[in-house]
Amino acid sequence: MTTPVSFDATTPRHALAMLVPGQAQKELSVNETFARIDALLHPAVEGEATTPPQDPVAGECWIVAQPASGAWQGHEGELGCWDGTQWTLCTPIDGMQVFDRSESSRIVYAGGWNRVERLLPPSGGGVVDVEARAAIEAIIDIFATLSIFPRT
Repeated sequence: MTTPVSFDATTPRHALAMLVPGQAQKELSVNETFARIDALLHPAVEGEATTPPQDPVAGECWIVAQPASGAWQGHEGELGCWDGTQWTLCTPIDGMQVFDRSESSRIVYAGGWNRVERLLPPSGGGVVDVEARAAIEAIIDIFATLSIFPRT
């Protein structure tokens, strides 16, 4: 992995590099910013992993799990996105949502990554009638369709 470039002027939320007057090699700042925008605009991840995949595809992103190793060491909880030549590691902020392709569900960051578990339909007992069961199952299916709950 190449060493990430440190910029003097960055945006407050996603640390996008900003140009400064008289800056040489502006393409470094602009390219780094484009890589971060590409990773963070409507982010989708392949899942969670502790080590980078051996043959990543450009645009592939992962949530870095604990204990991270290799190029991701020390970046637990961050998004690791392969831009075709290097890993761009992005620190999540509260309220960030990503789509997890492996589970077809959304994950929300609030001090850590939080997943919504799929609710189970009601079962057993004679109190809940057939219509109530059907209505609850329909609500669960709608939430799964909207990726609020994972699909089974």
